[in-house]
Amino acid sequence: MFPELNNLLNTSPARAEQGKLTLLCDSETDGSFLVHHFLSFYLKANCKVCFVALLQSFSHYSMVGQKLGVSLTTARERGQLVFLEGLKSSVDIFFQTQEEPYPLQFLREARAGNLLPLYRFVRDALKPEDSGEAAWRYPVLLVDDLSVLLSLGLEAVAVLDFIHYCRATICSELKASLLWCLMQGNVVALVHDSGDAEDEENDVLLNGLSHQSHLVLRAEGLATGFCKDVHGQLKILWRRPSKSIARQDQNLIYQYKIQDKSVSFFARGMSPAVL
Repeated sequence: MFPELNNLLNTSPARAEQGKLTLLCDSETDGSFLVHHFLSFYLKANCKVCFVALLQSFSHYSMVGQKLGVSLTTARERGQLVFLEGLKSSVDIFFQTQEEPYPLQFLREARAGNLLPLYRFVRDALKPEDSGEAAWRYPVLLVDDLSVLLSLGLEAVAVLDFIHYCRATICSELKASLLWCLMQGNVVALVHDSGDAEDEENDVLLNGLSHQSHLVLRAEGLATGFCKDVHGQLKILWRRPSKSIARQDQNLIYQYKIQDKSVSFFARGMSPAVL
């Protein structure tokens, strides 16, 4: 994880908020560093993480995780991390021999739109342990990235329904037994903003998730183009839903530079290289 980003968000693994939906968005830049941050963040917070990785392989995330001080292999072996490798799973679907549906079963359907198997995979991955005592602090769903589902033929409404049911299952406080209560968990998802005004499905997905989210992190490329000392800017929007008409939202903007094992953030125009 990146300590400077934690400082900007006023959080840490020991005191992370619960029951929240965080939307990660990138436009004209690569926002994957945000995914790596939250993956290492929640693993260090001792949370049970279900990672639906639709964009890269396990080895890719594992190599980056080692730079950030976490071992995805160890986390998976001890049951803390449930990893769905979308690239591999999509190939297995077309050569499946068993009748039980795969999480990405919609790839074999004549009309894509059924994400129920994927939801059941997430639900089962994050369900409480049978021992009666929770081994992890709370469950977390991380998705990288939802835009891939649109490119595979799904409609934005189907993806929004999937997130809605995941939120209802993970972010709500549910009494699982008389002995203990399932603590509220979090959902973190990345969506790519193509910037295409005619891409209505992408706009529907982004707008729908933005209205549901408690925190929106939007990584953008610089309007002036490439710069070796400033890689982009990060917009941070805290959304605080209220029963009153007025909303208590807060918006901050920082520029950043990605380094080998960290990310540096600074106010716009205040890059150390410029000064």
